[in-house]
Parts: sequence; structure tokens; C-alpha cells
Amino acid sequence: MRDGLPGYSVVGMPDASCRESRDRVRAALGNSGLRWPQRRVTVNLAPSGIKKQGAGLDLPIAIAILIADGQLPAECVDRLGMAGELGLDGSIRSVPGMIIIAEACEGEEFLAPTGNEAEVALIRPDEIRIVGSLFELANALSGNGAIPSRPTPSVADSSVPSLDLADVRGQAQARAALEYAAAGGHHLLFIGPPGAGKTMLANRMAALLPDLDDVDAIVTTRIHSAAGIVLPAGGLVRRPPFRAPHHGASTASLIGGGGTSVRPGEVSAAHGGVLFLDEFGEFSVPVLEGLRQPLEEGRIRVSRLTGPRVMPARFQLIAATNPCPCGYGVSPGACGCSDTSKARYLRRLSGPLIDRFGMRVHLPASDPAKLLTEGTEESSDAVAERVQKVRAMAQRRGFHSNAVLSDSCLEEVAPLTSGARTVLLGAMRSGALTGRGLGQVRRLARTIGDLHPDCPDVIGEDLIYAALRLRQPVVGEQDR
Repeated sequence: MRDGLPGYSVVGMPDASCRESRDRVRAALGNSGLRWPQRRVTVNLAPSGIKKQGAGLDLPIAIAILIADGQLPAECVDRLGMAGELGLDGSIRSVPGMIIIAEACEGEEFLAPTGNEAEVALIRPDEIRIVGSLFELANALSGNGAIPSRPTPSVADSSVPSLDLADVRGQAQARAALEYAAAGGHHLLFIGPPGAGKTMLANRMAALLPDLDDVDAIVTTRIHSAAGIVLPAGGLVRRPPFRAPHHGASTASLIGGGGTSVRPGEVSAAHGGVLFLDEFGEFSVPVLEGLRQPLEEGRIRVSRLTGPRVMPARFQLIAATNPCPCGYGVSPGACGCSDTSKARYLRRLSGPLIDRFGMRVHLPASDPAKLLTEGTEESSDAVAERVQKVRAMAQRRGFHSNAVLSDSCLEEVAPLTSGARTVLLGAMRSGALTGRGLGQVRRLARTIGDLHPDCPDVIGEDLIYAALRLRQPVVGEQDR
């Protein structure tokens, strides 16, 4: 701050929201009974080589101006971190990504806006203070009041979605595949005509999954906070996320990216949970091919001019598609699509992408008799109880699910009988099974065995055949 004509400038690669802080800060100071200095003000956002973004710098800028103008003592902010957006009335508003800001900010205490207290309390439970207005904070820093302590943390939201698997009538094989997917973390592709129940089944997947463990809950909460996704009342994301983007989604929205600031995409928002892609064949080819790396590695690497970014993306993919444009390609005499249109429709689904699905299940048209009868299907609660037991077995083996069992561990927990090896060898020689598919079949067989306590520890022919029956070829796949 220096003498001269009154003015305000921000340097250090600010984005538009940072440059506009002048009007917000000036109005907030005036409406809080504080003085705007009639001097030349320069705000330096160091280091100057890093792009600054967001309105979370409003509060630090306002306090810095008050200190530079002598309205507050400099020692009042010693070892004190803060962030927040200022309203024109002087209120301090919440900002996305506060859990990451609080974790990175040094200081013995951290000032968080009302609305961000739950997530910040997860990282700094004994160091958080809550502020609701600039007037209140300025009084406290000047010694005329106290900064409020953090409130009592609310209980994390662990409610289970209300959609029940008992609502789905019939489709016994698809229901079994959904249970295997939930229990073992296997990727699943549903193929069938409209109205067969593909979307109904997928939407009930979240109710079958157990709560996230502490590590995954914190990581998922960080991602959701950075992406601006509304957090649960308790601040901590305990339930596995269920993300279902529209088939018109862009590549950047799905895998993450943007301009100079890289934001998490849907694959990262689904970390620890489920990514459901309905109308799978309608997604653009670049979007679909962008899924191959996170499906394989559990993380996504996004490269921009500012450098590469690596973001968590360990999710379970559930996809649903029609076999052809009209949707009735599996029903004899019902499909009116030409061979050319069928080939064009399925050409988007490349062989390497399809090979990453541990299960590909064809759903027949719904049986009218079953749809009109009283439901006697098993509920989500009963299935979720079995899923929980299998997930607990995988955790005792050192993995969060059977789908990611290492090859060395697979030889130990899923040894093959000689008959099972013969079946797998025949499937590989016929071209029905790739090297990646071999491991997927063995892991799926282990999951099926875990769901049936009477099954022996060794993987026999019956379990291998059961896993292979759930790995059905996509319509037209054999023609590629």
C-alpha cells in the first residue's frame, strides 16, 4: 500500500474471480463498518508463476488490507490460516475445495466459513474456528471479541439409498451378475432391449455396497469438495458414490481436465463407488476410450500445458446398452435395423474396452407374466448382507475387493484344479478369452465361490463355467 491516486490492482496470475475481488472486498469492508483506504493498493499473489483461481482469496485479501492500513495489528494473524468468499454485505461464504485448502495451509488455527466447517473438521478437528461475517472476524482480531470455536461435528450420513432390488421382477441371471459385481468389484455390461430392466438393476447397485473405509472416505470427500459436489451433512462421504453422467458428456467432464485449472471428472467423482453409463453405445468414441486407463490403473493422468495431473479414479463401471439402434436386435423378427447400422452402432465399443468388463450379460425382453405378478424377489438388504461378507473376506486378504487381487495372491486364494485349467486353456485357444480375461474369470470365480460357503477353496470346473457364462460376447463382437 503506497501513496498516490486511489486504486486497486492484483498481480500474480489471477483469474477473473480474483481480479473481481476489488468490488467484493470494498463493499464488504464498507458494509462491515470498516474503512476502505484512500491509497494505492497492490495485491501480490505469490508465487507469481502459478495460476490463482477462485473467490476463496477474498477473506485473506480483506484482512491483509486492514493490516496494511493499520486498522488491525499484524500479530493478530500470526500462525493463522483462512479462506473464504466475501459477500457484498460482509458475510463470509463457503467455497469448494476447502478441505484441501485447510490441509495445505500452514498455521496453528484455521478460519473456515460457515458451511465448510464439517469438511474442515475432518482434517483439523482441534484447530478450526468458524466465522460468519467480516465484522465479527475484525472485532475478534482487534481484541474486542473471540473467534467462535468449532461446532460439535454432526454425524456422517450413512443412509442407504431407498431403491430396492426386490422391485426388479425376473431377470435371474442379471440379478445374480449384479450381486457378483457388488461382492467382487467386477465391471459389468448389460445388453438388452428397451424395458428389460438394465437401468433399474444398475440404479440399485449403490444399495448393495458397504460403506467406504476411512481412507477411501477421506479421499472421496477431498475429490467431491474440489469438484464442488455437495457433501453430506456430516461432511464425510461414507456411502460409495453413484455417478451417472448423460451420454452427451464431453471427454473433459468425464475424465477431468479443463483449461489452466484441472478439475476432477466423473471418473474421479466415482472413486470408491460406481460409475453408471447408460446408453453406453451412444457415448462418443474419445469419451469411451478415455476410460481404458482408469479402468486398468485406478487413476487418471491428465496432461495440460501447465503440467501433468494424476487424480484418483478407482471406480466400478456398470454400463447398459441396446444391441442396435432400434434396441430389439436380440429378438428374432423384431429388429428393423440394417447390418450397416448395427455395425456402425457397435463400432464405438472397441475390443480393448469390452475386454475390461469382467461380465457381459444379455438380458431378454421382460416376461409380462412376471411383471404382473406380486413380487417375491429378494430384497437389497438380504443381498447386501452377503456382499458385505465377501468384501470382508477380500479385505482380510489385503485387498478392497476380489477384482483387484494380485496374480501372486490369486494363485494362493484361488488355485485351479486340473479340469479348470483345461477349460481355461480351451477358451484361450479358441480366442474367447484373452490374457486379461483369464485373470478376470479366475477372480470372478473366486467371488462366486465366496458367495457360496459350501464351495471348496480350490476353483473347479463348475466355478469356471459359471464365470464364463457371464462373459457373453457383445452382439457383433465376433465380427470384428
